Amino acid sequence: MKKSELTEILNDVKTGKLSVDGAVDKIKLEPFQDIGYAKVDTQRELRQGVAEVIYGMGKTAEQISGIVNEMNRQGQDRILITKISKEKARKLSKSIKFDYYEEAQIGIVGGIPKPSGNGQIVIATGGTSDYNIAEEAALTAEAYGNKVLRLYDVGVAGVHRLIANSQYLINANVVIAIAGMEGALASVVGGMVDCPVIAVPTSVGYGASFGGVAALLSMLNSCASGVSVVNIDNGFGAGYLASMINQRTQV
Repeated sequence: MKKSELTEILNDVKTGKLSVDGAVDKIKLEPFQDIGYAKVDTQRELRQGVAEVIYGMGKTAEQISGIVNEMNRQGQDRILITKISKEKARKLSKSIKFDYYEEAQIGIVGGIPKPSGNGQIVIATGGTSDYNIAEEAALTAEAYGNKVLRLYDVGVAGVHRLIANSQYLINANVVIAIAGMEGALASVVGGMVDCPVIAVPTSVGYGASFGGVAALLSMLNSCASGVSVVNIDNGFGAGYLASMINQRTQV
């Protein structure tokens, strides 16, 4: 249920078009829709400001299509689908219309909106190898109406590349720092800016990186204030959180 729909119900009660019991019945029916293999959360946008996101991994193309159709039926026009393979996206395209971004493994129903006018989210990566996770974060933030600037391959092994872009970092409302290996980028960025920094450890690295655990622990132990950390390879989580912060910021 959207906020506008709840407002309409309450206005109908106010004007006498709908009884209190009738309003209660309508609201009771809204928390979720059970479609058998999924219980679609129809009040997510009302509670959190954005609709439920579909996690594509482990779901069939038919299941994803069914969830999208139910969300559309409930009035949700823009839907984000994460972690869907190219093959699954190909199957899905036969039943629903959406834009697919292969590098990020993201599908967006309803397209990317124009930025809302709030400030800018800057996404910085340690290396080109972090590109896929960075695009997942960037597209998530853009799908929620944010202006995003990408600074890719500016890691600490050539820190002059990061310093050359310091003005963009300083002017950001939020910075997402994405890195594998030892994950040092987040601490360096955290020491340069006065805005929140969201660190994303990636599974990029040699054996002792333990699939991103080394970067995760390094970021969790950052000495720079204002650095928070999401899970390994969780570009979506970083983009979502950055959007929440940016949308609350007044320019």
